[in-house]
Amino acid sequence: MNDQIKRGSLELSAAMVISGTIGWLVLISGQPVLDVVFWRCVFGAATLLLVCAAMGFLRPGLLTWATFLLAVVGGIAIVGNWLLLFAAYSRASIGIATAVYNTQPFMLVGLGALFLGERITLNQIIWLLLAFVGMLAITQSHATPVYGEPGSYLIGIALSLGAALLYALAALWVKRLTGTPPHLIALIQVSVGVLMLAPFADTTSLWGQPTSAWLSLLTLGVVNTGVMYVLLYGGIQKLPTALTGALSFIYPIVAILVDWVAFGHRLQWLQWLGVAAILLAAAGMRQGWSWRMRR
Repeated sequence: MNDQIKRGSLELSAAMVISGTIGWLVLISGQPVLDVVFWRCVFGAATLLLVCAAMGFLRPGLLTWATFLLAVVGGIAIVGNWLLLFAAYSRASIGIATAVYNTQPFMLVGLGALFLGERITLNQIIWLLLAFVGMLAITQSHATPVYGEPGSYLIGIALSLGAALLYALAALWVKRLTGTPPHLIALIQVSVGVLMLAPFADTTSLWGQPTSAWLSLLTLGVVNTGVMYVLLYGGIQKLPTALTGALSFIYPIVAILVDWVAFGHRLQWLQWLGVAAILLAAAGMRQGWSWRMRR
């Protein structure tokens, strides 16, 4: 393993571990979902602004108006994705919501077929069916997490699927931004979030909250947004696609472990089967594994 791949692997692995703690920070903040996303965007924008300035990405002429508008549309989808996913945590649980959220590769394939004319292969259809079976297994259980809202398990599943769809839409837009510094795209996205949510967020509610609420939101914005994006994009730029896809599964595994350690939430055996089926199908899709038998 050469130094670049080793460094990229460490950066991407760290980014995935950080991502796996997002649900924990959202819940311990004790704040409404809309306010959590707003403050994540505020602190994330401040961090990414410093990063982009240090890397020279704020110079004039780096973006065209068309590129800027594409980044803004992607930002709207990303912020909506965060709102839905964070709302799903308290309903379906952190682990289940994150597992269902990993159906996004299939949605991206479907959107690519609809809007970009990309062909769907038989292998992709088989992986999609396996993920669907996993979804059915997960939805058969209606166990509400200890920190959740009773009777809202299926709503949490639906919110997770909606978040995955919005992420896939954002990824579709980002595909058209090839050549644009990814840190600058992330800065535009979180800045869009600040402008979108400022009229609706309760910006005064935090003043009477304990220090833990401030620390969790600050960590969510600075570490889990600013630092995570730097590590994520730095790792992606250094690694081959196959290795990037493999390391991305650190994220749901860490989320399930955090859910267990922090809140004592254990999955039932049918949920474990569903999670395993979804992650296996997503791995097969990303890695390009084939079902065709070889002689």
